[in-house]
Amino acid sequence: MTEHRATPSGAEPRLIAEPGLAARVAALAGPVLEGLGYRLVRVRVSGADGCTVQIMAERADGTMLIEDCEAASRALSPVLDEADLVDRAYRLELSSPGLDRPLVRQSDFDRYANNIVKIEMTTAIAGRRRFRGLLLGTEGTAARIRRDDVAATEPTDILLPIEEMAEAKLVLTDALIAEALRRGKQAERDMREDHDEPVGEPRQAKHHAKYQPEYQTKNQARNFQRLPGNRRHHAQHQGE
Repeated sequence: MTEHRATPSGAEPRLIAEPGLAARVAALAGPVLEGLGYRLVRVRVSGADGCTVQIMAERADGTMLIEDCEAASRALSPVLDEADLVDRAYRLELSSPGLDRPLVRQSDFDRYANNIVKIEMTTAIAGRRRFRGLLLGTEGTAARIRRDDVAATEPTDILLPIEEMAEAKLVLTDALIAEALRRGKQAERDMREDHDEPVGEPRQAKHHAKYQPEYQTKNQARNFQRLPGNRRHHAQHQGE
């Protein structure tokens, strides 16, 4: 389901968004995250193991470190407590998008071109709703996919309107992992240069967790277990 809402001047809207309770959480979380310099990627409310509200966020460059998740959790916690949208005890989970990330903005479909994607449409196109193939970028407001699941009589390339997508995500491949490793090493080199550390010397251990590459941060978050209408919560760290 596509949801349109006002965004701050210059902010790129999500074209693929969630329905129902998750959408109401997203409407609160989005502006808070933007105020901290992050972008909302996705909200999911799950009934597994009680109730979990997962908020996926990133910086403009696609990264999200553990300390970013913690900062976002601290800012979002009082806002969600005040709104009291969830009518039962739940755990708040902040995470980075991870390698097999959702694509939600038009720029995502250009940034991650030449990767394999899986897409589900809200309505059938060419007689089907699910597609898989090589993402070739965008044309106007549609994404071009070179399909690897075509029948003999079907065209290989297809344009899929982004606003009519229910979900789009990257498929984990060796090439995607290699690119993430390359970006992580580059980010580490940039960090060393920013801190005037000699390239080639190992970093101090105290910096290791703080500057983990993005490919290591999926589902590393600060979690809160809270009761509806009660702002007291218990914090639990994962992935550290």
